[in-house]
Amino acid sequence: MATTAAGKLRKQDFVTDQEVRWCPGCGDYAILNAVQMTFPLLGIPREKFVMVSGIGCSSRFPYYMNTYGFHSIHGRAPAVATGIAIANPELSVWVVTGDGDGLSIGGNHLLHALRRNVNLKILLFDNRIYGLTKGQYSPTSELGKINKSAPLGTVDRPINPISIAIAAGATFVARSVDVYMKHLQEILQRVAKHRGSAFVQIFQNCNIFNDGAFQDFTERDVRDDRNVTLEHGRPLVFGKEQDKGIRFNGWLAETVSLRDGGVSQADLAVHDEKSPHPSWAQTLSRLGPPDFPIPIGVFRQQELPTYEERIQQQIKQARERFGEGDLQKLLETGDTWEVK
Repeated sequence: MATTAAGKLRKQDFVTDQEVRWCPGCGDYAILNAVQMTFPLLGIPREKFVMVSGIGCSSRFPYYMNTYGFHSIHGRAPAVATGIAIANPELSVWVVTGDGDGLSIGGNHLLHALRRNVNLKILLFDNRIYGLTKGQYSPTSELGKINKSAPLGTVDRPINPISIAIAAGATFVARSVDVYMKHLQEILQRVAKHRGSAFVQIFQNCNIFNDGAFQDFTERDVRDDRNVTLEHGRPLVFGKEQDKGIRFNGWLAETVSLRDGGVSQADLAVHDEKSPHPSWAQTLSRLGPPDFPIPIGVFRQQELPTYEERIQQQIKQARERFGEGDLQKLLETGDTWEVK
C-alpha cells in the first residue's frame, strides 16, 4: 500500500476499485460513506488502519475500504482483531460486524474483547434480521416478528446490544443511525480517539428483508419527538420544540412536559457519560418505545489501561526479571525427545 501523509488524505483515498455489492438502498452505503468521510479527518496515516470483519452483509466492508483488512470467519472478527491489536498496538483496528455475526455465533468473542478493554473500534450494524442468508430472525429481532424462520412469529426476547456492551465493561458505548450522517460522523470521530474497547450500535435499514424497521423513530417528521440525544453534562431534553424531558422519580424514569411551567429543565436528569458506575448508562440503555424516546449518542466513556498496555507491562517486567530470553534454550528445557 502506498503511504500518504495523514494531513493530505481525502475520502477518495479510502475508496477501493471493488464493486460495492450491497442491495440498492441498503443502509450499509450510508455507513460506508460516513466512515470514508471521517477517516481523512483523524490525522492517522492510511497504512495504520485495519478493518476486520466476520460474515454477513456488513462484513464485506474491508473490500470497500482502501486500508489493510481481514475478512475473517463467522463471529470471530473480535478474536482476529485482538491478535492484530496485540501484535501492533500502533494500529487503528476497526471491527465491522452485524447483529447476527456479532451477537449470535460471535457473542462470546465480542464479550471478551469488550471486557478485556482491547483497543478496538467495534461497529455493529443492527438491522434486526439476517440479511445475507435471506431473512431469518436475528438476536435483535423484536418479539413476535414474523419471518422466514419464524412464520408464526418469534418467541425469543431480543438482545439489547447497548446493555450487553455496558455489562461487559466496554469503556466506550454509543448508538447512532445510518441516516443520521452528521451524528454518525461525530460518533466515529470520538470512537477513533478513544483508547480501549469502543462499541457502537448503528441502526441500519435492510430495505429487502426488514424495510422500515426503525422508521417509527427515524423519519424526519417524528425523529425529534422520538429520539433523545445524549450530551455529557446536559439535561435529557427532546421534542421538536424542545418541550419534553426525562426525569427520575426515585429509580424510575418518566417523561415530562416542559410546556405548562410545572417542570423546568432544572428538574430533568443530566447525562453523565463519565460516571464511574455503569448503572446510569445501563438505565438509559433500557429506555425506548412506547414510553420513552430512543437514546442516541454516547452512553458511557471511561479511561482505563488497555489490554495491550497491560501485556506490554508484563513483558517489560518479565525482561527485567529474567532477561531477554533465549528461544532455543526454551525449546530445549525440560523433557525432550528425538524422533528417528
